[in-house]
Amino acid sequence: MTGFGEAHSLQDGLSVRFEVRAINSRYFKLSLRGSEGYAALEPRIEAAVRRRIRRGTVQVSLRVEQAKSPDDYRINGSVLESYRKQLHEVAARCSLPDPVNFDALLALPGVVEEEQAERADAETAWPIIGRTLETALENLLRMRADEGGAMAKDLQANCQTIVANLEEIEGRAPGVVDQYRRRLHERLSKVLAEYEVTLEPADLLREVGMFTDRSDISEETVRLKSHLEQFRSIMALPESAGRKLEFLTQEMFREANTIGSKANDVEITAGVIEIKTAIERIREMIQNVE
Repeated sequence: MTGFGEAHSLQDGLSVRFEVRAINSRYFKLSLRGSEGYAALEPRIEAAVRRRIRRGTVQVSLRVEQAKSPDDYRINGSVLESYRKQLHEVAARCSLPDPVNFDALLALPGVVEEEQAERADAETAWPIIGRTLETALENLLRMRADEGGAMAKDLQANCQTIVANLEEIEGRAPGVVDQYRRRLHERLSKVLAEYEVTLEPADLLREVGMFTDRSDISEETVRLKSHLEQFRSIMALPESAGRKLEFLTQEMFREANTIGSKANDVEITAGVIEIKTAIERIREMIQNVE
């Protein structure tokens, strides 16, 4: 599932900002960008992310800055004097008034130098970095939870579509055998009448019995119902169960395929198509569920 979380902390002059983005993916993949000097923390950051996220492409951005103070800057007197002297010389050659303006000189390159601030040690900074990361992950998971709630409603709706069509198929199935028996009897009677041959009831019953065995879908419908019940039960669990739901979805599709292959009725086939369409929608969503 997609999500975004960010967090910012400031402690002892150290500013830490995390941005965490997650996009849909069947597997876990982490991409980390961080400030220079903090690469040693990457294993800890990845471990923290893996504890919270199991599936998805996760992009983590870490920015660490040391707060500045007035003592971090100084004026380079030699560079300033060089600029001033050159300007005087140019003004004298061109008979121009003295152009020296200290505000303008201070903006010239190299006049004001920034002292290289001492970077905070990565291990020393980890407590604040770790806390900030956890806050960003909590914000991301909160957004993913909202998306998960909407997805759960959609999954339930698709499950209900499967149930409704399965009930219609179950109600239709017994009549398929009766229709086959009547059509077979009519066709055989018509053909045999031309040759003055009598149709034995036992022969008709044997053929109808074979058709009944070939087209019996009772076991498949029972298993499909069982898979749906397990699917709903797993959805209600508090822990992550994306892999289990994905497996059940595959089994549901397998049973629907078998029902369709055994069906000898247009209406049953239409119901199977609706069931398989709903299962396919479920499968696409389940790939993004942890």
